[in-house]
Amino acid sequence: MKLIFASDLAPIRQFASIMESGQPLRIYGDLLPRLQGGDYRIVNLESPLAGSSFIAKSGAAFTGTPDSIKALAGVPFDAVERANNHTFDCGMKGYEETNRLLAENGIASTGTGKNLAEARKPLIAERNGVRFALFSLSEGEDQMGAGENAPGVRPWEPEILASEIKTRKKEFDFVIVSVHCGLEYQPWPSFYVWKAFQLLAEAGADLIIGHHPHVPQGMAFFGKTPAFFSLGNFGFYQKTDLFYRKIGYFLEITLEKGKIPEVEKIPYRITDEGLRLMTDSEKQEFDTLFSELSRPLASEEGALAAWHAVLAHNGTEGHLKELEKILDTFRVDPVKGAAMLRNRVTCIQHRSQWIDGLTRIMDGTISCADPELVKMVEAYATRKVTL
Repeated sequence: MKLIFASDLAPIRQFASIMESGQPLRIYGDLLPRLQGGDYRIVNLESPLAGSSFIAKSGAAFTGTPDSIKALAGVPFDAVERANNHTFDCGMKGYEETNRLLAENGIASTGTGKNLAEARKPLIAERNGVRFALFSLSEGEDQMGAGENAPGVRPWEPEILASEIKTRKKEFDFVIVSVHCGLEYQPWPSFYVWKAFQLLAEAGADLIIGHHPHVPQGMAFFGKTPAFFSLGNFGFYQKTDLFYRKIGYFLEITLEKGKIPEVEKIPYRITDEGLRLMTDSEKQEFDTLFSELSRPLASEEGALAAWHAVLAHNGTEGHLKELEKILDTFRVDPVKGAAMLRNRVTCIQHRSQWIDGLTRIMDGTISCADPELVKMVEAYATRKVTL
């Protein structure tokens, strides 16, 4: 079977009117035939599809409208991954209305639930005699992780998930893990992400797919398990001219019993009008970039060096600017400021950056990093789209 996996999609900003129009599939441009060529299609739905009242949270909150479902059902996407930091942006009302819209359109949903047990349930599907399970994991930002008796997304518990994979692996032909995690806008994953992917692969995952950073990152093999750390944005519009937020890739995955998954990257550009496949020259540049992004991730030492480059680019000044931003917000909007500060303390992506960064400031090593790796971090923060 051929499985399609695409990353972040949200019917917001510039893309909202297209997805809600009479021709919602225009958003996918010439990607559409490749998407429709799969036997089963999954996308990370990074927004509720209904609701107008937002919860208090550290970052942006999104919502679509009920008409947004047309952009999903028209492909059609068979399932949506929802273990992410925007599923509950409009609270339980928006969540439940989105559940209804998905169910009415025959689209499965995974990664969330009315309690922790439900949020942990994998998506199980079969096509052409091949049965796979998709397990979800997320960081549960803004304390949106499900509890024993509380709704939410599947929280950050890689050790528990690894144990589940070991226990249940024989039930399926393939076990795939979707992970929403990591520091945004960086070319390399946080080191804890690399270690979590290694743990899941060693537990028996056949393929690991990451998303959330909103920029493309590379991949690594853990034994025979391919792990992609971030696919970048998909149907997710950001009002910026920064180049790396305007490119991404989805995966065409061939699953054949008894064989390692064959994975092809399909890179694309994100424009004001929607998505388009890269030209041959753009794809050649992307392939070179992907090799550069993947090179340090081939070993634990390299992955740690890449993380140190991210920390070095942020530096002492970066920590100071973020503190000032939080305090300035706190003064004018205490609820928002409190949410921002709480998230830095409770969410592992921010907590790891702060603990690792502050420790390196204290011991005098914050600027000690491979200069070539630091250049890539700088490029991700500065390179602009050119026409």
